[in-house]
Amino acid sequence: MKEIRDKMKETEEDLKDLGPPMPHDGAEKMQVLWNMITDFIQTYKNTISGKYDNKRVMNNNATKADLSGGAKVKMSFYNLYTEFVGF
Repeated sequence: MKEIRDKMKETEEDLKDLGPPMPHDGAEKMQVLWNMITDFIQTYKNTISGKYDNKRVMNNNATKADLSGGAKVKMSFYNLYTEFVGF
Protein backbone atom coordinates (compact mmCIF):
# COMPACT_ATOMS: atom_id res chain seq x y z
CA MET A 1 0.00 0.00 0.00
CA LYS A 2 2.84 2.40 0.84
CA GLU A 3 4.46 1.74 -2.54
CA ILE A 4 1.17 2.48 -4.30
CA ARG A 5 0.68 5.72 -2.34
CA ASP A 6 4.25 6.79 -3.13
CA LYS A 7 3.76 6.04 -6.83
CA MET A 8 0.43 7.95 -6.85
CA LYS A 9 2.07 10.96 -5.19
CA GLU A 10 4.95 10.86 -7.71
CA THR A 11 2.50 10.63 -10.62
CA GLU A 12 0.40 13.52 -9.29
CA GLU A 13 3.53 15.67 -9.01
CA ASP A 14 4.45 14.77 -12.60
CA LEU A 15 0.97 15.76 -13.78
CA LYS A 16 1.22 19.04 -11.87
CA ASP A 17 4.55 19.79 -13.60
CA LEU A 18 2.95 19.21 -17.01
CA GLY A 19 0.37 21.92 -16.40
CA PRO A 20 -3.27 22.03 -17.41
CA PRO A 21 -4.52 19.54 -20.02
CA MET A 22 -4.94 20.50 -23.66
CA PRO A 23 -8.43 21.79 -24.45
CA HIS A 24 -10.74 19.72 -26.62
CA ASP A 25 -12.55 22.60 -28.32
CA GLY A 26 -11.00 23.94 -31.54
CA ALA A 27 -11.34 27.58 -30.46
CA GLU A 28 -9.67 26.88 -27.13
CA LYS A 29 -6.84 25.04 -28.91
CA MET A 30 -6.39 28.04 -31.18
CA GLN A 31 -6.21 30.34 -28.14
CA VAL A 32 -3.51 28.17 -26.53
CA LEU A 33 -1.52 28.17 -29.78
CA TRP A 34 -1.93 31.94 -30.14
CA ASN A 35 -0.68 32.48 -26.57
CA MET A 36 2.36 30.28 -27.22
CA ILE A 37 3.18 32.20 -30.42
CA THR A 38 2.75 35.54 -28.65
CA ASP A 39 5.04 34.45 -25.80
CA PHE A 40 7.66 33.26 -28.29
CA ILE A 41 7.54 36.55 -30.23
CA GLN A 42 7.85 38.60 -27.03
CA THR A 43 10.82 36.51 -25.84
CA TYR A 44 12.46 36.88 -29.26
CA LYS A 45 11.97 40.68 -29.21
CA ASN A 46 13.37 40.89 -25.68
CA THR A 47 16.41 38.84 -26.68
CA ILE A 48 17.10 41.03 -29.71
CA SER A 49 16.69 44.26 -27.74
CA GLY A 50 18.72 42.97 -24.77
CA LYS A 51 15.93 43.22 -22.23
CA TYR A 52 16.07 41.05 -19.13
CA ASP A 53 13.64 38.13 -19.33
CA ASN A 54 12.89 36.47 -16.00
CA LYS A 55 11.36 33.38 -17.68
CA ARG A 56 14.49 32.76 -19.74
CA VAL A 57 16.72 33.14 -16.71
CA MET A 58 14.60 30.80 -14.59
CA ASN A 59 14.38 28.13 -17.31
CA ASN A 60 18.07 28.17 -18.23
CA ASN A 61 19.47 28.51 -14.69
CA ALA A 62 21.25 31.68 -15.80
CA THR A 63 21.94 34.66 -13.59
CA LYS A 64 21.08 38.32 -14.03
CA ALA A 65 24.72 38.97 -14.83
CA ASP A 66 24.50 36.80 -17.97
CA LEU A 67 23.77 38.87 -21.04
CA SER A 68 21.50 37.74 -23.84
CA GLY A 69 22.40 38.14 -27.52
CA GLY A 70 20.88 41.58 -27.94
CA ALA A 71 22.40 42.84 -24.70
CA LYS A 72 25.85 41.66 -25.78
CA VAL A 73 25.54 43.53 -29.08
CA LYS A 74 24.30 46.63 -27.27
CA MET A 75 27.19 46.46 -24.80
CA SER A 76 29.73 46.02 -27.62
CA PHE A 77 28.42 49.09 -29.43
CA TYR A 78 28.42 51.06 -26.19
CA ASN A 79 32.04 50.10 -25.47
CA LEU A 80 33.05 50.93 -29.04
CA TYR A 81 31.28 54.28 -28.82
CA THR A 82 32.94 55.21 -25.54
CA GLU A 83 36.36 54.34 -26.99
CA PHE A 84 35.64 56.33 -30.15
CA VAL A 85 34.33 59.42 -28.38
CA GLY A 86 36.94 59.21 -25.64
CA PHE A 87 34.71 59.27 -22.55
